[in-house]
Amino acid sequence: MTASDQAPRDLVGFLDFYLVQKAPFQIPGEIREFLVKFGPWIALVLLVLSLPGLLLMLGIGTAMVPFGGVGYAAGFTYLTVVLLAQLVLLGLALPGLFSRKKSAWTLMFYSQLVGIVFSLLSGSILGALIGGLIGLYILFQIRPLYVN
Repeated sequence: MTASDQAPRDLVGFLDFYLVQKAPFQIPGEIREFLVKFGPWIALVLLVLSLPGLLLMLGIGTAMVPFGGVGYAAGFTYLTVVLLAQLVLLGLALPGLFSRKKSAWTLMFYSQLVGIVFSLLSGSILGALIGGLIGLYILFQIRPLYVN
């Protein structure tokens, strides 16, 4: 086994190795270009659509504290904080996604990781695995189209 056949030890290199170099299927170039061109608009729409739900969660969490007790508030808060972190990362990435900056791709990567953590904390292990794998696969397939 040569050094080029081994996966790198860092997370990004490891995922790039398995999701791009060793992947059995590569997304065609025109589809990659489409995803990079319209992906920021899709992310913006999803961000706007998620804001009412987040505001509702924050409102219900605050309103239910007197009735639900501390246990409800503590369990509800950490999920809300993780979701809020994911949405903040997505919002911070948007300007750079339109200009195809590598730093914006990195923020999307972190947002995806936080999304996986959110799914795991929510008890959706299968959703975290499948959704995380699909999301990371697409992210790593379009990664070369983002420049510094």
